[in-house]
Amino acid sequence: MTLGTIIMALTFVVIRLRAAKKPTSAKKIILPPIAMSTGFLMFLYPPTRIPFSWGIIAFLAGAVFFSYPLIRTSQFHIIGDEIYLKRSKAFVFILLGLLLLRLGLHTYVEEHISIPQTGAVFFILAFGMILPWRVAMYLQYRRLLKQTRSKAHSGN
Repeated sequence: MTLGTIIMALTFVVIRLRAAKKPTSAKKIILPPIAMSTGFLMFLYPPTRIPFSWGIIAFLAGAVFFSYPLIRTSQFHIIGDEIYLKRSKAFVFILLGLLLLRLGLHTYVEEHISIPQTGAVFFILAFGMILPWRVAMYLQYRRLLKQTRSKAHSGN
């Protein structure tokens, strides 16, 4: 499990760094949380069900503590008429730090609740992290898109 998580995190870092070389779009920003939301189907499987309060706490922990550093290190810039994600040296370190924190928490939580419930709690925590992060990215993208369109219409 830990090795798989590390491989996934490193894959995410590589994908993120490569994405900075190509222009972004609203679709590329919005699609990850939409695709991830299908994971809520896990709750159809009774052993993954958790108390509602645990879900709220996990979501808020992801939204408040985990999304903030990602929001701060995800900035866009305009090159020509296109919008690109800026590379951030801090992003890789923040992502790896969040991974280590998550792994430590996962080990602790797993001692107190079942493995399927642990998976459910950490899925909700991850969703709570990605949703505000992507919303913030989308809002920033829309602002820059508006600037590029107004600049194109004004002839500058």
